[in-house]
Amino acid sequence: MDAMDRLKTHMDGRLRELTKKRSEGVKVVGYAPGGYMPEEMVYAAGAIPVCLIRGGDHEPVAESGAYIPRFIDTFCRSQIGYRMLEDEPIYQLVDLLIVPITDQNMRAVAETWSFYTDVDVFRHGVPCNKEEAGYQYYLGGLLRLKDKLESFTGNKIEDGKLREAIELWNRMRSLFKEISLLRKGKRPPISGEEFARLSHASLIADPPVFVEILESLLEELKKKEGAEIAGPRILLTGSTLAMGDYKVFPLVQGAGAEIVIEEFAEGIREYWNNVEPNGNLIEAIAETYFKKRVPPAWFSPSVDRIDFVLDLAKDFGVEGILWYQLLYRDAYDMQTPYFEKMVKEKADLRMLKVESDYDISERGPMKTRIEAFIEMLGTR
Repeated sequence: MDAMDRLKTHMDGRLRELTKKRSEGVKVVGYAPGGYMPEEMVYAAGAIPVCLIRGGDHEPVAESGAYIPRFIDTFCRSQIGYRMLEDEPIYQLVDLLIVPITDQNMRAVAETWSFYTDVDVFRHGVPCNKEEAGYQYYLGGLLRLKDKLESFTGNKIEDGKLREAIELWNRMRSLFKEISLLRKGKRPPISGEEFARLSHASLIADPPVFVEILESLLEELKKKEGAEIAGPRILLTGSTLAMGDYKVFPLVQGAGAEIVIEEFAEGIREYWNNVEPNGNLIEAIAETYFKKRVPPAWFSPSVDRIDFVLDLAKDFGVEGILWYQLLYRDAYDMQTPYFEKMVKEKADLRMLKVESDYDISERGPMKTRIEAFIEMLGTR
């Protein structure tokens, strides 16, 4: 596929490009995933936004034990380990790290980087509900972020530049949505794993180049038919889906099913809502990034997320839900029983929860459980 080949070439050279830009004085701004850090603001400040989204390896998880207690979410421990091991180059290029504090796990990332590295760390809080006071608190954080980016880069975030950035990211989100909706059919032209890899690439690639590639890819996919899905159609959800952590996709496919849609707070770009670039642009960004987006499991109440997942399941003809969770992400652990009960009562859907610590020894048991779950769906 021509567009995917172009994307691979671009991603293969992205590290060299980032290194060159940084040597020329352009700031590289790393940020924690979760959908609460507007890349548009970083881009409008003349810096390069790069998401710290790598995961799936056990060595960084083990390495983090020298810096923090074990009882922190696996993905967040990885973000500490990758930096300390110094073998993931992008993690060494970061000049400023922005961490929206969503829970104690993300706080651990911010505090550890702040204490053990020379990277400037900016934190801003994310409330756990969408009440007006919570929105104002989040908006205040974005205003502080604007001041920080301007002082750090020496560039003013002007309305004209911010509006251009918003339009670019709106285009990216719209393209992702169109591509995702192509998976509703019986012959999806793109697999679940391919879509996840595409989403991860968008968090690191050069935005204008990536949007151009997405436009070409959409046209190619409209003319393509994938293999017909013979087994159950699966919705994948959970806490975090990291770049490099793709093991569930071949396990599901090997069992005769296909992942046709996913919902993750961290690791899949939120593409269902665009920013309306009217009036105060920072307020418009806050409206979309905080009020409109699907809330994660730690929000209260959690009914919005459950209803959204149920709508996705209906729209994409889903027959089962696979909940993929990382160890010690307590908010998701606590929501699981209620979530499973609701999807069964409201949509008569079965759900399987699997948990990972990025340990290779877990793959055998996970494979067995997924195969049994898919077999059960097939006999219904």
